[in-house]
Amino acid sequence: MTITTSGSKNLITIADLGCSTGPNTFIAIHAIIEAIKNLYHTSNLPAAHYQTLEFQVFFNDQVSSDFNTLFKNLPPNPNRSYFACGVPGSFRGRLFPKQSLHFVYSASTLHWLSRVPKDIMDRSCSAWNKGRIHHTDAPKEVGEAYEAQFKEDLESFLNARAEEVVGNGLMALQIPSAPDVAAADDDKEIHPARVFELLGSSLMDMARVGIMTEEKVDSFNLPTFYSPVKGMKEILERNEHFSVEKMEALNLKNFYAVPNVYTFVSLYRVVMEDLIKQHFGAAIVDELFDRFAQKVLEFPDIMNPRKLKIVMLFVLLKRKSQAEGKV
Repeated sequence: MTITTSGSKNLITIADLGCSTGPNTFIAIHAIIEAIKNLYHTSNLPAAHYQTLEFQVFFNDQVSSDFNTLFKNLPPNPNRSYFACGVPGSFRGRLFPKQSLHFVYSASTLHWLSRVPKDIMDRSCSAWNKGRIHHTDAPKEVGEAYEAQFKEDLESFLNARAEEVVGNGLMALQIPSAPDVAAADDDKEIHPARVFELLGSSLMDMARVGIMTEEKVDSFNLPTFYSPVKGMKEILERNEHFSVEKMEALNLKNFYAVPNVYTFVSLYRVVMEDLIKQHFGAAIVDELFDRFAQKVLEFPDIMNPRKLKIVMLFVLLKRKSQAEGKV
């Protein structure tokens, strides 16, 4: 499989969607570019063809992302084999011109929802998520609302990329997911979102002692969903624009192992702190995570990567052939 480049400049375009601020994004981009170079080097093409390859990398994240830090951390030009630019905006919609991308990469981003499902915020709805911040210990209507929002978001992502990726272009996605067997059906497995139960319980404890109101907690829900692998596969295979070239669960047992409760809590604090500050204010953050740490100590299995069943699903998609552009 060889990438047919655009125009006479042998330009290959790559997009990292949801790049954050690095350095992991730079490591991934370097690996992608080296793989493409090696592909050309081992092909039967004349050396002059692959030796003149140029790469344009688009780093995308939300408008609120710290692009200044991202570009300050870019490898310097002598050590960087690509041209770089930032593209702020939501990847749920179009970001690039039609058929302009050869390779799309996104890691640990697609489990984030574009918004909190509206039904779980509606007091008159059976899906109202009172006293919780997620769906794992909630009525089934809450989980169904989360799943419906996830499906809508993933389909929007795929449809937008279908416009932007050239025919036979590739997308490599790493999507945090949940096992198909629910934790309730197997007490040896812990659903990856169970950790949010502990965080939500900590918030409710603070509300009961008057640090905040219960109404304030009721109006806070996390916009994230770990889709079961089966549901993810159904969405991807149903999409008419891409074929699934590869799908496998990565081995994360060592990756997710943490030495102690404080490291475990700090990992979640990095991810959740800004959302909590925006809703509750900065004053409650330290006490919240102290209480959260205490609950983790009382439920240590949640730190065990053999029991906390996060499935990192690797998916390689190929854009079905179009009139122009081949990979």
